[in-house]
Amino acid sequence: MNADLPSPPSPNRLLSLAADERPQERMEKHGVDSLSDTELIAMLLRSGTRGHNVLALAAGLLARAGSLGKLVGWKEADFRRHKGIGKVKAMQLVVVMTVVARVLKEERGTDPAPMLDTALLVAEHLAPHTRGLAVEKFWALCLNRKNRLLRLTEISSGTVSKSLVHPREVFREAIRAGSSAVICAHNHPSGDPTPSNDDLAVTRRLREAARAVEIELHDHVILGTRAADPAGLGYFSFRVAGLL
Repeated sequence: MNADLPSPPSPNRLLSLAADERPQERMEKHGVDSLSDTELIAMLLRSGTRGHNVLALAAGLLARAGSLGKLVGWKEADFRRHKGIGKVKAMQLVVVMTVVARVLKEERGTDPAPMLDTALLVAEHLAPHTRGLAVEKFWALCLNRKNRLLRLTEISSGTVSKSLVHPREVFREAIRAGSSAVICAHNHPSGDPTPSNDDLAVTRRLREAARAVEIELHDHVILGTRAADPAGLGYFSFRVAGLL
């Protein structure tokens, strides 16, 4: 076999589709708004895998995520759990989703060192991070003496109903950041921010640890959605509820 001959095109690449099925050609003729969510993802992927063409692979990603918007919250590991998505494609998709998330933050006019002295401001600041999440995540927001954000750190990422966190991980980050105070926050994928028994127990441990290291625990905020919140706020504040 002549080594100089080009390899035959993969049957799973976009170019192998019939001309009227190719998203890029329809985009050239009718504009990007003519493409479906599946086709937009296919354009990013460019090629599929053995037994799955690129459109099927894109459709599978969207089906698992639930919507295009929910993909914005996916990390590399989330993409790689999907058959047909390797390391390179996962990293490419994460870059795109990160750009989208940062644009959303910029459109909100996010202050590079925002003042976070109410639960509402915390909820608004973390909204781009919680959008579309299917698992619980826990964050530490490290503040200076004026309640401005020094550092936002994701402490843990858990299952659909539970994130695991230890106070030492929270206050290790606070000490590293030279914080005067900390606000803890986590999301409830169900959308209902009502605290569970585990949430109450974790908050008590955080309060005790804060006293030990002499860094104030300003609040623990649970993030949900207005639609699923019995109180209609979309978040729950342990401080406002008198539990801190």
